[in-house]
Amino acid sequence: MAVGYIKLYRKISESFVWTNSDMFKLWCLCLMKASHEDRKFLFNGQEVRLSSGQFVTGRDAIAKEFNQGATSDQLIVSRTLWRWLKRFEKEEMLSISSTPKYSVITINNWNQYQANDQQLSSNCPSSVQQLSTNKNDKNDKNDKNNNITSKKSKKRIYSDDDPNKKLAKLLFKLISKNQDIQEPDLDKWANTIRLTIEADKRTGKEVQEMIVWSSQSDFWSGVILSPTSLRKNFDKMAAQKNKQKRSNRGSTPSVEPERETNSEVSF
Repeated sequence: MAVGYIKLYRKISESFVWTNSDMFKLWCLCLMKASHEDRKFLFNGQEVRLSSGQFVTGRDAIAKEFNQGATSDQLIVSRTLWRWLKRFEKEEMLSISSTPKYSVITINNWNQYQANDQQLSSNCPSSVQQLSTNKNDKNDKNDKNNNITSKKSKKRIYSDDDPNKKLAKLLFKLISKNQDIQEPDLDKWANTIRLTIEADKRTGKEVQEMIVWSSQSDFWSGVILSPTSLRKNFDKMAAQKNKQKRSNRGSTPSVEPERETNSEVSF
């Protein structure tokens, strides 16, 4: 496991995980396993690309790490741990993208809560580590002048002709037709779109078509209000879209609606 530290916010005491010590331990394990930067990872002989806030695991792997050093009466079976992870996903604390060989877990809002601090090296003096891991309100104020927290992680900026940025703009444009929303951080949206394509193993065309389809749905147009909700509900929408497509076969074809994506993104 990487050397360093994570930030733990006091509001965790208001979460459901606070009432279950094992759930709390699992959530802390997720935070500690998440990558602090984009990197490649070898899992079961297969190379996996990870972005900050992500880690790769499996049912047996997470159980092995969780139960390390525990006595026999403290062991938690992998089935239970995975059910808790799915609960975390339901509560929008993280998202899970699974393949037959592994799962990539993405901590939601990682950049907002964790990525602004530089990881501590194992060579840092113990006094510095103690200062960093025991922050209080006064520490937070003084840290503005501290070299440890003065180095902010670089935000990924996408050019206007980047396909991910174009899809982000398309999503915002179509949402704006149904909802009155302010223009978001399109670079942040583009990054989530990129994760939807790369981590979830989807094509840009699939994402583009789902953006358009959801905007035309009476139900989903009120649900998909960001790339995060698009990514979270992608499989459900794909199943409904395919079912709708099958039911329309054999019926009298209707006039196809104007495609708003022809000039938006090409793949």
